[in-house]
Amino acid sequence: MRKSKYNSFDELPLMLTVEDVSHVLGIGLTHAYEVAHRRDFPTITLGSRIIVPRDKFMEWIDEQAAKKSEIL
Repeated sequence: MRKSKYNSFDELPLMLTVEDVSHVLGIGLTHAYEVAHRRDFPTITLGSRIIVPRDKFMEWIDEQAAKKSEIL
């Protein structure tokens, strides 16, 4: 598991890169790109750049956790 360079969500920039997402989730960059291309993942594409709004990213994490608890 990859170690995050962030200690809290408050340290995250307003707009994250896919590399930032990989650090926060503790996954490799390739897997982070796979996640970024999911339909339910909040991204903005600027040319070839993929940007993730911090607030939408945090909402997405909450939604994923809620889905997991519904299954259990």
